[in-house]
Amino acid sequence: MFLKRWWNWLMHNEALKHRLYIIIFESNTPLGKAFDVALLWAIVLSILLVIVESMRGLPPLAKDIFTVLEYVFTFFFTVEWLCRLYCAQNRLKYIFSFFGIIDLLATLPLYLGWFFQSARYLMVMRTFRLVRVFRVFKLFSFLEEGDNLLRSLRISFPKIMVFFLFVVVMVISIGTLMYMIEGDLSNTPFTDIPTSIYWAIVTMTTVGYGDIAPVTPAGRFLSAIVMLLGYTIMAVPTGIVSAQFITDQKNKNEKEKPKCPECGCPLPKKAFYCPHCGKDLQ
Repeated sequence: MFLKRWWNWLMHNEALKHRLYIIIFESNTPLGKAFDVALLWAIVLSILLVIVESMRGLPPLAKDIFTVLEYVFTFFFTVEWLCRLYCAQNRLKYIFSFFGIIDLLATLPLYLGWFFQSARYLMVMRTFRLVRVFRVFKLFSFLEEGDNLLRSLRISFPKIMVFFLFVVVMVISIGTLMYMIEGDLSNTPFTDIPTSIYWAIVTMTTVGYGDIAPVTPAGRFLSAIVMLLGYTIMAVPTGIVSAQFITDQKNKNEKEKPKCPECGCPLPKKAFYCPHCGKDLQ
């Protein structure tokens, strides 16, 4: 009975929800900023903890301490997520938002580690939560630039996919051609077409593992062509995104320019008359 009353009081206490919302979701107040800064430090320390723990040769005492600290950080993040869910104005919207999903994933790895040992290292996903630093320290201009870049990537995606399809066709063709040149040799590493396609991908992307290499003059000539071709191909996606980014920025600047109230044409800076219709702007 007592738990039921306490639960009803907690779920209907709008003043408490509002107070928690200001602290957790807002950073304009001293408590809100202090909470966000503490949260960022907890994220950084928990990530460093996972990285150091993965190192071999640590003494057993250090591993025990790290395990306890992992439980402490996970408990903190779990309580924080529940508090966010409790005071969120729209719970479903928060749960399925970017930060809501990341906040939830930050709490799950240790629990999943009870069933899958390696799943504990997924705690490095907490690095995504560091994006909150832009909100905490008022770096909204960086977020705006990030949004512009994501928009350029989204618009350029069809062009990049066409280019990717072209590259896939190219590496298949080049790999098959190399198999025709080197495949009949004794002890050749080009044992089949898939292996040759793997070589073509490694060579064209300029990775160059060196585990597979041609030995005939024709094969080396084809390899040199693929290497030179790789340098030109790697720059194409960057150029596509950069061109779209510049176009978006140019369009944004055009929209921000003052316009003539008479004809609607863009005006130069400190103009006294419209250069198109001659309207007096003073």
